[in-house]
Amino acid sequence: MKTFRAFGPTIGKSKLSKKIINTLNAYVDKSNISKKNDYSSKLASQIKNEIKIPKSIIDKNLSKELIKNIKIYLEKSEIKKIKDIKIINLWVVKQFKNEYNPIHYHDGQISGVGYLKIPKNMSENRLIKNKKFKTNGTIDFINGQNNFLSKSIYNLNPKLGELLIFPNYLMHTAYPFNVDGERRSFSFNAKIFFKK
Repeated sequence: MKTFRAFGPTIGKSKLSKKIINTLNAYVDKSNISKKNDYSSKLASQIKNEIKIPKSIIDKNLSKELIKNIKIYLEKSEIKKIKDIKIINLWVVKQFKNEYNPIHYHDGQISGVGYLKIPKNMSENRLIKNKKFKTNGTIDFINGQNNFLSKSIYNLNPKLGELLIFPNYLMHTAYPFNVDGERRSFSFNAKIFFKK
């Protein structure tokens, strides 16, 4: 895992295993969105298809790898005396053309996003009124003020299989894109328990 501080809070970047990608994609592909698993009403997004992943799937197939990455992230951030880490929720976001996730932050203490599908040519620059926009389908992390030698926005172009871990309070947004296809990601929140 690589960690970096674009400004203040540490962001961790790692790779997902094929097991996590395949498990989540298989679950989502066979799921019909119903009142039981529809997570869109609990989120800030302008996205129609957000699916809550059951605790049984998280515990059996996902939590071990995610917790391992969180531990590495915390160690590299010099956070010590960790007793336990619990994934408190996890959901999949099926984002399509022109949908977006406005600026928001999460619950818990640690949050993350992993990328399961990326549309072909999603982040190609587009022209609107002769201006190039470089944010098609990207994610921005936002913190602090824009001052001399201090940026307040860090833009990342998501890659298939990439996992990003960050503190829950770090505001972020997912931009719309204008090509056909699905940008599928999952997000999670985790709680850290410390030794006394």
